[in-house]
Amino acid sequence: MRAVVQRVTSAEVQVGDEIIGRIGRGLLVLLGVADGDDQRDAVAMAEKIVGLRVFDDGEGKMNLALADVGGALLVVSQFTLLGDCRKGRRPNFTAAARPEPAQQLYETFIGAARRMGIDVATGRFREHMLVRLENDGPVTLWIDSRDQRAPS
Repeated sequence: MRAVVQRVTSAEVQVGDEIIGRIGRGLLVLLGVADGDDQRDAVAMAEKIVGLRVFDDGEGKMNLALADVGGALLVVSQFTLLGDCRKGRRPNFTAAARPEPAQQLYETFIGAARRMGIDVATGRFREHMLVRLENDGPVTLWIDSRDQRAPS
């Protein structure tokens, strides 16, 4: 799994004319599922992101996690994070998981975050979405679950 995580003061996602997900202070997570990812990746990624200490403490240091500041998550599926642009000018998406397993792992990620007590808003899987955000900082991080795995 790959995620782009942005600390936000607010974010929302729209499908058609409808705002389907909205948060205030928290993290916007653009989440891509790779071929070969599994339940462990989804849960570990949720734990990693929910536990990220990217919010300022009383001394202005990034030392607080989402739960510490009462923040929320807005999770948006984004298979294009798996795009390979090394050859030519058209991205290749063969590294992305097929839609059915990708949706299951996207939902596993969301469920894991909710079980940790985090308020989670979402986009809509396989829909064209408009995402609006106010990046706070800006703070933007890129995380790949394969970088988190212990060597075999």
